Amino acid sequence: MAPTPIISIIEPFGGSVRSHNASLPHVYFDDRAVTRGDAVVETLLLRAGTVVNIERHVDRFVASAAQLGLPEVHAHQWVAATVEAAGEWERRHEGVEARCTWTLSRGRESTGLATAWLVVTAVGQRPREVKVMSTTRGYRVEDTPPAWLPAGAKTINYAATLAAVRYAQQQGFDDVLFCDTPRGRVLEGSTSSVIVVKEGRKLRTPVRGGDIVPSTTQAALFDAAQQAGWRCKEKRLSYNDLLEADSVWLLSSTRLAVRIRRLDDHKLPAGRLDDEFRQLVETTLG
Repeated sequence: MAPTPIISIIEPFGGSVRSHNASLPHVYFDDRAVTRGDAVVETLLLRAGTVVNIERHVDRFVASAAQLGLPEVHAHQWVAATVEAAGEWERRHEGVEARCTWTLSRGRESTGLATAWLVVTAVGQRPREVKVMSTTRGYRVEDTPPAWLPAGAKTINYAATLAAVRYAQQQGFDDVLFCDTPRGRVLEGSTSSVIVVKEGRKLRTPVRGGDIVPSTTQAALFDAAQQAGWRCKEKRLSYNDLLEADSVWLLSSTRLAVRIRRLDDHKLPAGRLDDEFRQLVETTLG
């Protein structure tokens, strides 16, 4: 039986934080997170009562909210609520890793007031390798998007992405890899960034911008990797670059690093640096 989630309701204007019974409903029928997908989200990893990489998550959450014109994020409020929830989770479920999801919604149409909450749930078993199907998003966002588009904001609008993942699973894959054109420029995974490992202890990831969400985990990893002697760079990556790499990985805050062992009809063999790379990820996020 899965551990009971921890839920905290946050007054988004710097007010109180209160615990909520996970067995009771909270979101109203006219909340625009539900009716319009008009909300931003952030997912953090909790390990041994500690919140991992919280500063970068706060920065991205603040930026996402600003892009959507949501109320100003009171960072200290979210941090304090998360630290408290992490401690409570560890007391209840010692040693069980968890994800903490922040949601800030434009709120109820009937009141015009924003709503906000956080939820802590167990991470569960992580895969070590995945089979991935490449696909386009079904639309094209230029490298310089229009001013009105919240490019790079982490919103809850995942309907199209989840549809792509369901289709991929029906075809025998585990996940999807988005490219700007069929087998063209590499963008990102469904909920992850792409990391390419090359000989000579080199790490590469697609250049952020357009509709690629900046990755807090990739940023933390590159900082740690450079200190450990790896050479890291954002680079425009093609589909063929993945086929020629030592290994290719999907990286996210809660799933951590998962190696792609099959990309469409191409088998991607394990790399000589796999063990060192996995240890680097564990050390960075430990």
